[in-house]
Amino acid sequence: MIAAICLFLIGLTVGAFWQLKDNAFINYDDNVYVTDNPQVKNGLSFSGLGWAFTATAQSNWHPLTWLSHMLDWQLYGANPRGHHLTSLFFHVVNTILLLLVLVRFTNRLWPSALVAALFALHPLHLESVAGLRNGRMS
Repeated sequence: MIAAICLFLIGLTVGAFWQLKDNAFINYDDNVYVTDNPQVKNGLSFSGLGWAFTATAQSNWHPLTWLSHMLDWQLYGANPRGHHLTSLFFHVVNTILLLLVLVRFTNRLWPSALVAALFALHPLHLESVAGLRNGRMS
């Protein structure tokens, strides 16, 4: 039953956010984080790894975000579609993890599934999923 609910949540989440794949980068802060950032545009490297763990651009310290952006740039370059689909992938994984954790902690399947579905579709996630991984909407 959990596998069926996971598949349903995957379909629900992907269905709700699939259109984001056609979004472009915007000038809000995508340039600072991705498109004009030489460290990110160099892709994954030893120097980039060191930079990711010491950088505080935009007054934030988030090395995993930087590393993810570097990997996205290395894989997709300037094509925003791949970057956005990576964000969707992370959201789907987090939705499934939330379901599994809640079921494990509460031993209540259906309330856990409802919470996971609300998490997947909650409007507050639009900005972080439809934008890149640090809250930018495209």
